[in-house]
Amino acid sequence: MDRLLFLLATGIARGAIFALFALALVLIWRAARIVNFSQGAMAVVATYVAFAVTAFTGSYWAGLASALVAGAVLGYVVDRGVMRFAPHDSPLAGVIIAIGVVMVLQSALGIAFGQQYRPMAAPFDQSPILIGGVPVFSPYDVFVLVVAVVVMAALALLFTRTSLGLQLRASAFAPEVSRLLGVRVSRMLTIGWMLAAAVGALAALLLVPTELGLSPHSADMLFVYAFTVAVVGGLDSPVGALVGGLIVGVAISLVTGYLGATVAPIAVLVLLVAVLLVRPGGIFSAREARVA
Repeated sequence: MDRLLFLLATGIARGAIFALFALALVLIWRAARIVNFSQGAMAVVATYVAFAVTAFTGSYWAGLASALVAGAVLGYVVDRGVMRFAPHDSPLAGVIIAIGVVMVLQSALGIAFGQQYRPMAAPFDQSPILIGGVPVFSPYDVFVLVVAVVVMAALALLFTRTSLGLQLRASAFAPEVSRLLGVRVSRMLTIGWMLAAAVGALAALLLVPTELGLSPHSADMLFVYAFTVAVVGGLDSPVGALVGGLIVGVAISLVTGYLGATVAPIAVLVLLVAVLLVRPGGIFSAREARVA
């Protein structure tokens, strides 16, 4: 029972990171109807910026702030400099361009920093706290959960309680009508890319201290798991990203703990296939498809 509780706690903490990254994919999908396959590489670039700023200033918080800024700037550059030139009549064009962005960014990082892993310290202790003799969340796990909840709550308020959020939603689901109402759809799309890139950067920054370290490919598996989360929850559903992240995080933790780490990717694939067979649009998909 002690082991089960520990694995559940670990899975919830890891699932919160998956949920954040999946939320970044959902934001891009809702804004541009593109699955941004370059999200992981963009997040790693921002994490390298955080690594450099933290090393220079000695402050993790300065590094975290710089990662958010770098992610937002990179989102702006990718949208305005690359994605705007993709043909809108073919969704495959955006996917191919995104894969090209991945190759360019990972190659540039490899040339600049090499392929070796660089250890990145966490701002809090990662040793589990004992409650009644049972190891549960570590202080860093608690920090991750708090950050995830705050970010998701802030985004929920943004999209439901602010004029900017309403314009973002209108631009995503009814761009022509929004233009007639005076909404600058192009600007809203760019803001969507910037928000998504910043959230993705935050997720990668939270994950790296729990892994081997930072490398140009640190977010590869994060993207795979988060993409699974987004599909399981529904690419149109931020709530689905949250619930799907927790489901996948706990599933990976339990499978890894009882069957071994090599079985975890297979378990995720089985979960993905099962959901697609039962509900192809995702667990929280709308009954009627919205039109972009």
